[in-house]
Amino acid sequence: MQRIVVGSRQSALALTQTGHMIDRLKEISVRLGLECEFEIRRIVTKGDRILDVTLSKVGGKGLFVKEIEQALLDGEIDLAVHSMKDMPAELPEGLVIGAVPEREDPRDVLITRNGQGLDAIPQGGRLGTSSLRRSSQLKAARPDLTVETIRGNIDSRIKKLTTEGFDAIMLAAAGLHRMGWQDRISAYLPPDVCLPAVGQGALAIECRENDGFILGLLSHLQHEETALATTAERSYLDTLQGGCQVPIGAYATVGPAGDGPRVVTLTGMVGSPEGDVLLKETLAGTDPAAVGRELAQRLIDRGADRILAQVRQANH
Repeated sequence: MQRIVVGSRQSALALTQTGHMIDRLKEISVRLGLECEFEIRRIVTKGDRILDVTLSKVGGKGLFVKEIEQALLDGEIDLAVHSMKDMPAELPEGLVIGAVPEREDPRDVLITRNGQGLDAIPQGGRLGTSSLRRSSQLKAARPDLTVETIRGNIDSRIKKLTTEGFDAIMLAAAGLHRMGWQDRISAYLPPDVCLPAVGQGALAIECRENDGFILGLLSHLQHEETALATTAERSYLDTLQGGCQVPIGAYATVGPAGDGPRVVTLTGMVGSPEGDVLLKETLAGTDPAAVGRELAQRLIDRGADRILAQVRQANH
């Protein structure tokens, strides 16, 4: 019997995501005639410990993965299930993303007190989010709204809608879908209103690069379309040297499989925290990493680097 220890953050959403992946790995191992037992190891990350400060001010990359990656490197766990949007562009030496499963809905959503969408939030209403990317784009769409910081897990944020008097809060659709809470969603925000975070809705299964057994198992979870899309998005983020503390969004779609390479179409944005400047471009190509780099460079040429430098300076 092969014992496989899976590392996870200890939030309800992280454990649910990890549980889904373990269920799929159990099915795969049975299909392959392997005898495997799985155990979840809960790990507290820096991002989970610091809840009274906005993510943009905590700083540093890998706020939600560093401790889990250390457990991988130390051999305490065999693989880890991460939200792709938490993953820095560069992984520690010795670790790889062993699989990118099929993506959930990548969009952002609103949960509002009146149960209606963005246009129905009262004039001057209060909107809660922990993300500069979301607040930048929402301020551009609705400059009259007061956007305030709200941290915590999904459940506690939804509770704050009433306990702290918000008119609306913004969350990722994927988390609510995975928790089975779709009925709480008031409105989905299309990418042309609010571009998602890089990798939003996708998972990354991380393991040691020399662990052939785990890599072989994970290969059965790989979803090529999601992998191509997130490669473009992460390349874009890496070129801009961004993380969750800067207002950057990106979303890639992948054309149908044909005889040749699949076409990846990537839209990226960089915005000012106040939403008064919103740079956005779209680019398509067959090399996802190259598309990401080229799109980032186009936005840099339009002044994205200056916006990001000002945001980083303001957060120090």
